[in-house]
This record gives sequence, structure tokens and C-alpha cells, in this order.
Amino acid sequence: MRIVVTGAFDDTRSPGVRLLERAARMGDVTVALWSDGLVEEITGAEPRFPEEERCYFLEALRQVAAVTVLEALPAASVGSVPWAVAGGARGVAARLERAGMEVLDLGDGGLEPFPPIRPDFTVRPEMRRAVVTGCFDWIHTGHVRFFEEASAYGDLYVCLGNDANIESLKGPGHPLFPAEERAFMVDSVRHVYRAVVSRGMGWLDAEPEIEWIRPDAYVVNEDGDKPEKRAFCASKGIEYVVLRRLPKPGLPARQSTDLRGY
Repeated sequence: MRIVVTGAFDDTRSPGVRLLERAARMGDVTVALWSDGLVEEITGAEPRFPEEERCYFLEALRQVAAVTVLEALPAASVGSVPWAVAGGARGVAARLERAGMEVLDLGDGGLEPFPPIRPDFTVRPEMRRAVVTGCFDWIHTGHVRFFEEASAYGDLYVCLGNDANIESLKGPGHPLFPAEERAFMVDSVRHVYRAVVSRGMGWLDAEPEIEWIRPDAYVVNEDGDKPEKRAFCASKGIEYVVLRRLPKPGLPARQSTDLRGY
């Protein structure tokens, strides 16, 4: 069956993605995304991210089958497809019910534990493989675009730094989210073949995972280009690819440091 989930999905974090995952277990999910004007009407404030950027982020999630922008809440029943409301907006579910629509309660999306990170992930040896590494602490459209471009080089394996290594490299207060949560968010992006948490330390913390994956390409952004990585790839015969850090055309550039404030 088909499920419609409606909401602002402004700066979507793991509770919103888990709610979408819960809906996806019931059927194909269409997100009826509130337009910028509808967000302001319902919440009384402008969204942090414009609708084009929110739409791009949602379309990249593997839990979402389709996204449509909603300019106004329906005033009458729209077929027999059940709806669910994301974000806990007061009165929205009641307005939909008054319009004669079936409204599902999917909870707040934050009650279940994150899936365990399986160390025995499958490598498809017959496929070309690419690997990227990093913290990926505050997932945003810049990350999505990076994954999208990197996936052109093969099955994309994302090796996330373990919590201890991220703190040693970036200092106290990092990472903002634990490894299990970061891996869940990264693995939700449809351009990613597999997310795995690295076991090593330092800038080459993913060396054990890279030895296992045996990638054809190691892809980095300009700010992730390190001499140690270049030398490592040269010694292993791995193609080293440096991508320019450019947003999806038409969208603003994003950096985790700016978004989280430190």
C-alpha cells in the first residue's frame, strides 16, 4: 500500500528518518513536503532550509519513494491513502481528520534502538568499489551531494570514524552524534551501498576496512585531501580521486561546523 507522510522536514535528523523508516515498513512512502509558505503558516516561522533543499534531501533517502510539495493542507479527503504527520505539529493531524482522512500515528520516530552495525558486511567483488571516509556527524545536503558524486566511481562504502578517533582529531564535543546514529543516517542515503564504522585511529583510521573492501577508488573532498591518504593509495594501487566541494546546482553550500555552531 501507499503511505503519505506530511511535514516540514526542516533540518531532518534521525527521529524524522526513523519515522519514515517505520512508514516504509507499511508501504511505499510519499512525502507531502510543506512548502516554505505552508511551514510559515503552520509554525509561525520561516524554515531553516528552503523547500528545494529539503526536497533534495528527502529524495535521497532510501525510505522515500516520492516527494511532492504541498502548498496547503487538504480541505477534503484525498482518496483512500492513509496519512501520517511528522514533526508533532499541533493541530495538523486534527485538521486532516476533519477533512475526512485516515491519519496514522507512527510515534515520534525516536523510540527504537538503532540497528546494530554489522562488521560482516558483504563486499560485491564483481562490482567496482569506491570508499569515502569521514565523521559525517551532521548529515546535510553537502554530504548527500558528495555521496551522489562519489557513487559514480562504484559501490560506495562509507567508513565513518569511531567516536574515540573523532574526538582525538576534532576535540571535545565531537562527535555530536554517536557512531550508531551516524551510521544509521549515512546508510539511509540511497547513494550509499554500505556504511561501516572504522576501527582504526588517525587520518587512516579506515585502513582495516579498506583492506577488507579492496576499493578501486578512494574519493575525498578538497578539504579531506591529506598527504597520508595519497601515499596510502599509491602504495596500494588505489585510484585517488579529489572532488571539488560544490553543492547541488541551485542549492546553498553547507558545512557541518556552521550548522551545529562549533
